Amino acid sequence: MMAVAAAQKNREMFAIKKSYSIENGYPARRRSLVDDARFETLMVKQTKQCVLEEARQRSNDAELTEEEMILANAASESHEAEQAIQKAVLVLKMREGIGSLARILKTIENFKGAVTHLETRTSKQMGMQFDILVKVDMSRQNLLLLIRSLRQSASLGGVTLLADNSVSIKDPWFPRHACELDNCNHLMTKYEPELDMNHPGFADKTYRERRREIAEIAFSYKFGDTIPRIEYTSEEISTWTAVFNTVLELMPKHACAEYRRVFKILQDDGIFRPDRIPQLEEMSAFMKKHTGFTLRPAAGLLTARDFLASLAFRVFQSTQYVRHHTSPYHTPEPDCIHEMLGHMPLLADPSFAQFSQEIGLASLGASDAEIEKLSTVYWFTVEFGLCKEAGRVKAYGAGLLSSYGELLHAISEKPEHRPFEPALTAVQPYQDQEYQPIYYVAESFEDAKDKFRRWVATGMSRPFEVRFNPHTQRVEVLDSVERLENLMSQLNLEILHLNNAYNKLKNSTMA
Repeated sequence: MMAVAAAQKNREMFAIKKSYSIENGYPARRRSLVDDARFETLMVKQTKQCVLEEARQRSNDAELTEEEMILANAASESHEAEQAIQKAVLVLKMREGIGSLARILKTIENFKGAVTHLETRTSKQMGMQFDILVKVDMSRQNLLLLIRSLRQSASLGGVTLLADNSVSIKDPWFPRHACELDNCNHLMTKYEPELDMNHPGFADKTYRERRREIAEIAFSYKFGDTIPRIEYTSEEISTWTAVFNTVLELMPKHACAEYRRVFKILQDDGIFRPDRIPQLEEMSAFMKKHTGFTLRPAAGLLTARDFLASLAFRVFQSTQYVRHHTSPYHTPEPDCIHEMLGHMPLLADPSFAQFSQEIGLASLGASDAEIEKLSTVYWFTVEFGLCKEAGRVKAYGAGLLSSYGELLHAISEKPEHRPFEPALTAVQPYQDQEYQPIYYVAESFEDAKDKFRRWVATGMSRPFEVRFNPHTQRVEVLDSVERLENLMSQLNLEILHLNNAYNKLKNSTMA
């Protein structure tokens, strides 16, 4: 619990302070999760550097490292946290011979530390004799005092604290229960159309006020609440109708079979109609019935980390506002038309829903660089992905299915079509000024999931595995024998049901 509290405090310490907008250098044709992730990485780096410099000035220690600052932050939680035993790894650079090692070990003993492992090697650094790696168990407070004491030793040319991989004090905080999505960071601290002169609603005060009112609903929403209804205006419904009819025209020929199947169910249930905009609450109920995905209202863009984390809980963050009526076929940021016509039908398909959740689960505890890669994979699949179907290329990306111009471009011979390979897709530059020059084509959703899982298993640095428990709506970290045994027990029960079903089916066939 102390580690979780400390991680949450670190998250607050390094919180993003600026808005993702034109004022911060993003005059793009549209806002995207990829730029969001890059922006977040940049802002976190800048914020960390500022906080670190302030901490160095306060402690009068120019050598204070990020690891030590986070350790001190954890120790300051309470007296219990201060005295908690911390596993740590120190790297010491020795100017003198190995004889001074005895003094170092005595110093560790004086600070009530226990040495659990020690290695020495000849140093490659000019002026240093040996590098010593020593693993210690000691209280956080004493560990900080030990580091400061060792730095005053003339026999040492450097003291570095490394976070132990199994008990890392730098692991990013991530939500463990769906209710913690209430803590998501909204990137736009100011109303976007007011900041962007190129936004269709920039000069429309009525539209800006409407957006502000709808955004307040998202800011006030809490886990478990019923999603408030929006009484859409005739102007907003006309915008929906224009886009809806275009989708109806292009869908039979260009959309994947999974999308077409769910779209028809939505029509048959009376949810998708050209003359009314569905409410998020009814769409959420529909999706939950089919795949367990639910919706929660969002004011606009979230941080990439928080948006992806929501997917891990089978929660999709959706806007409720409608694009400006003067630009029905293009919007610089996601709106409810894009979310409903682009994303939601496929989130009600079991295979695609699983793929989306896999991306979310992979993001939990990932580094900033890995969040950028995952966001890029999301962009080229969930937003702008293509797949093969009966020898033809079909669209499954929401950005294509809700934009006829980009859809026709994507399936034409103009762009390059590449096979979906996550390792390559994750580092592909993203084009935000015009249509994409490159699209990635999956053999199927199952093939995409299989490739993605293999890439995550071998290409991510996270030292632990997670799983989602749908019964408790909680993400479980599989980091103990007890948790692994619980999972094995559940799997054995599922296998028992599978065997029983197979035997009964086999017997009924033979009868």
